Amino acid sequence: MAETDKAPQQSRDVAVVVIGRNEGARLIRCLKSITQSVTRVVYVDSGSNDGSVETAKSLGVDVVALDMTTPFTAARARNAGLKALEDNKPKFVQLIDGDCELHPAWMGHALDFLEANPDVAICAGRLHERAPGASVYNWLCDQEWNTPIGQSKACGGIALARFDVLESMNGFNPNLIAGEEPELCVRLRAAGWKIWRLDRDMAVHDAAMTRFGQWSKRQRRAGYAFAEGAAMHGAPPERHWVAETRRALLWGAVLPVAILLSIALFGPWSALALLVYPAQVARVALRQGGDLDAWKLAFFLVLGRFPEARGVIEYWLVRLRRGQARLIEYK
Repeated sequence: MAETDKAPQQSRDVAVVVIGRNEGARLIRCLKSITQSVTRVVYVDSGSNDGSVETAKSLGVDVVALDMTTPFTAARARNAGLKALEDNKPKFVQLIDGDCELHPAWMGHALDFLEANPDVAICAGRLHERAPGASVYNWLCDQEWNTPIGQSKACGGIALARFDVLESMNGFNPNLIAGEEPELCVRLRAAGWKIWRLDRDMAVHDAAMTRFGQWSKRQRRAGYAFAEGAAMHGAPPERHWVAETRRALLWGAVLPVAILLSIALFGPWSALALLVYPAQVARVALRQGGDLDAWKLAFFLVLGRFPEARGVIEYWLVRLRRGQARLIEYK
């Protein structure tokens, strides 16, 4: 949607926390998009070896280098950025990843909204993929970012929030390797706060996802997050990510195993049961409108259940072994 630029926000009580690792030129674009409108910026670096720290300092940004002897998580990085602002606490804080560029009009609109709606803790806008036509995987990300407008159950990692509210929640859960933003939103809503998705362009994201393996890892990470989220907040009435976890296990693990056992026990005719997968693709596609994009999206939604199921199983194996979760990176 078309938007007019709003005035720079230097005079408003807002700071920005950027997190990243080895983002290269993307970090430069990110920081320049922010420093045009906000003077107080903290960049949290997670062990970059591409000169990211020096780049950020050259642009006048405060830098926090994470101690990498402790396993890195995005949640831990964001918390470090919030902690760096404690000596002079802002009223609002914009969270953003180093592979994103902030829309010039976003900050003004979002600040106006939070100031006019004191019961809203955090708001987000439309995140666009930089090059959705470069690969089907980038396109899938762009579809994922197109979330419903209005009051929401959760938001992603790019959002504007009330600093004191995040502080009262003790920030993000640093032990989560994924899904830390929805988990925070569960706690925010339990405390009576609202989450909002504005009908405004917020930022451009550069997934740079061109290979099937990258996409598969991203879905596997989602499955891990589903399982961990359900384990933490799956009890009624929240039922956080319970349906997503069950869906991943059903389509990505239970049905395939059941079909293979049927083939082994009753012969090759049992393989006809595999037709349940194209039938599910058709069902999802028709529910999405039935055009070419709907069929493409439906195919990958169903295919994604397999790596998601792997992520769910991986979470439970780690938990049963009392092991340490390892970051699942797709870049």
